[in-house]
Amino acid sequence: MARQSLVGQVADELLDRIITGEFPPGATVPGEHELSARHEVSRMTVREAMKTLQAQRILSVERGRGTFVNPLNRWASLEAVLRAASEGKNEAETSVQLIELRRMLETGACELAAGRIRDEDIQALYSHVDSMRAAHEVNDVAAFVEADLAFHDLILHASENVFVSVLFEPLHQVLQKRRTQTSAVREIQEHAIGHHQKIAEALESRDPARSREAMDNHMQQTLDDLKNLVLEAK
Repeated sequence: MARQSLVGQVADELLDRIITGEFPPGATVPGEHELSARHEVSRMTVREAMKTLQAQRILSVERGRGTFVNPLNRWASLEAVLRAASEGKNEAETSVQLIELRRMLETGACELAAGRIRDEDIQALYSHVDSMRAAHEVNDVAAFVEADLAFHDLILHASENVFVSVLFEPLHQVLQKRRTQTSAVREIQEHAIGHHQKIAEALESRDPARSREAMDNHMQQTLDDLKNLVLEAK
């Protein structure tokens, strides 16, 4: 068990160095000798740690050349990708890609929910929108984000597709962080309130096509706001 723990520690620290940009995509990582000296562990421990990251496709070995960092889109570990999204430096690209993912999944979930959502869930959606308005009035960003996330979470569960809600659960922490950044802009809050109201109305109509379109319009507005009001402002 002790050896396995050491392997995990070495792998985690090397992953941290990759995520923080010390070893960007395409860079060569240090060899076994250098890493074993840094961590004061055997070369066998380092070799096992490197194999762990290779199995997750974070690293790739080219015989005769060395061990290289793969681009993020080749990584096979969701946990590692989420760590990169939460702690990495390339926030702009990560934020855009998160919205792209949400757009693919949430528009479909909203379409499904239109035919399955309960009356009490519709009322809960309107309640979340009211909470967003109240938070906007006093500029309570934390309360606004909480209501925003609850609104979307309700729709995911109302789709009654178990895979959708399970897929989104690991993303919660990253989404909360990104929502807090964007929702700090009052104009973005105003746009979000309007779109959430329209989504709730579309779901109340029980019209799948209208519901999908309402969510898609919201995702497009979210992407536009991110690019125009957040990223360009930096």
